[in-house]
Amino acid sequence: MTEKPPARQGVSAAVVIIAVVALVIAALALFAIVRHASNESGAPGSPPVTAPPGASAGPSSPATGSRATTQGQPTPDGFAYQPLWPFGGVADAVAWQREANPGGHQPWHLDAGLIAQMFTQQYLGYTNVDKIVKTDVRGEQAWVSVGFANPNGQSATAAIVHLVQIGTGSDRPWEVVGTEDSTLSLTTPGYGSTVRAPVTVGGRITGVDESLRVQIRALGHQQPVGEAPPTAAGGTNSPWSVTVPFSGACPGALTVAVATGGHAAGVERFAITGVRC
Repeated sequence: MTEKPPARQGVSAAVVIIAVVALVIAALALFAIVRHASNESGAPGSPPVTAPPGASAGPSSPATGSRATTQGQPTPDGFAYQPLWPFGGVADAVAWQREANPGGHQPWHLDAGLIAQMFTQQYLGYTNVDKIVKTDVRGEQAWVSVGFANPNGQSATAAIVHLVQIGTGSDRPWEVVGTEDSTLSLTTPGYGSTVRAPVTVGGRITGVDESLRVQIRALGHQQPVGEAPPTAAGGTNSPWSVTVPFSGACPGALTVAVATGGHAAGVERFAITGVRC
């Protein structure tokens, strides 16, 4: 007689195969769950993005170029920024601290807003920029918005001046070290760099029918040690560049400043950077 095939053995083999496949799938699923739980509980992910050491941590703004207050090489006295005004360095600030403590000599050195305003009007000569619009002090740094009254009587910001406390101990005075730039920037020469005359000065600007005036200032000099003729500029984030001769200020720190205006006020925007020669 004809024998039937061993159906029971075939069924048993199929059951074994299905069981093995099920075990493999279960193991893979368990591995995925354990790995996911481990990542969420303790495994390090991507590190947070942080500003590089020395970058200015001031108010954010739609900058058209590199911020002018990024730290350069430390000065010989260890100050991390390029000191511009009113002191020439840490030693000058410490000398003022020694003189000031007994009798309160020139207490305005301790007011970041007044220092920014005096720097703008008296040192740079932008006399129409006569308002302290906002003062933002964060620890040993400050950002002071200086400006003017527009034709509608509202305060308009011309620049955000960056200041840092300088000296030793407590009651350290404020020192101007640069500006936070937005629609008018000054990126050349590089902050804290060493320059020789004549120097190429440049940056970017957004505006219409602008006339840029570049000057170079040095401590101990009543007038600019260098100037360039007015330069026409405009557009959206457009580059600008001029060559500026200067003399009589080296060796020392220089403040390079650019300003534009003439629409609503003599100086409506300005930016600075600090260099050495």
